[in-house]
Amino acid sequence: MNRGSETGRVILVTGAANGIGAAIATTAIARGHQVMLTDIDEKAVHALARHLGSRAAGFHLDVRDPAGWAKAFDAAEAKFGGVDVLVSNAGIIHTGNMRDLSLEQHRHVVEVNLLGTIAGFHTAIGRMTSQGRGHIITVCSMTSFLPLSGYATYGSTKHAVRAFHHSVAIEERSSPINFTIVHPPSTQTKMLEQEKADPSSVIAFAEKAHTPEEIAEVVVKAIDTKPIEVVFPPFAGRFQRVAGVFPWLMHRVLPHVEARGRRQRERLMKSETNPDTNTTVS
Repeated sequence: MNRGSETGRVILVTGAANGIGAAIATTAIARGHQVMLTDIDEKAVHALARHLGSRAAGFHLDVRDPAGWAKAFDAAEAKFGGVDVLVSNAGIIHTGNMRDLSLEQHRHVVEVNLLGTIAGFHTAIGRMTSQGRGHIITVCSMTSFLPLSGYATYGSTKHAVRAFHHSVAIEERSSPINFTIVHPPSTQTKMLEQEKADPSSVIAFAEKAHTPEEIAEVVVKAIDTKPIEVVFPPFAGRFQRVAGVFPWLMHRVLPHVEARGRRQRERLMKSETNPDTNTTVS
């Protein structure tokens, strides 16, 4: 077993079968790290781990299951040594306005996005404290700053994850653990495809979506630089963070932003239906 070092750490990534999580795992391995990829999609996460080679391993994890978290850490420790970095990335969305979603759908989002994050912290902090080192990176969302129509429960969980992350970081300020939270904007993942199919999610298309690889670069860089919080993209992210503080401003601005998102979504769908159409989405 090779324990993590300053140049090659042992990283456990949740939601790693595809999207941002897969890009983080791929980028981290390219930088010389060892990665335990975890996901609820067991077949996909093992397939990706095999593709990434000997410095990757896959493990089935439902982040809602505390016992599963302990087993995932055990597997990472047995394969690579103690986990140096937890990248808490797993998350889901059920698109639609609040009144149109079932209580079961609302509960599912809360259980995965918030309670799954809490369960991960609970396991990681005990393990990392015992080994005398650790870094928890939470992949959150720019929706953690913004009240947005079509994202009532999803955004609420991200607001809560941000508050939870920073509160625990303050509680653990004398511990050997570092804490970083990263807020991606709209990203080209399966979640964005889900949003594209639902007119209530047009706000996701108001700005150009970024690639998972762009977000992964930010996250993997944070392993070395250990920032407290990262908004992305830097300039627009800072503006959105401030705007979200003022509900009256959001009430005024959002109809215009939604109109832009609706136009962009329609152009995107048209270009996919008619691939010969010269349509640019930005």
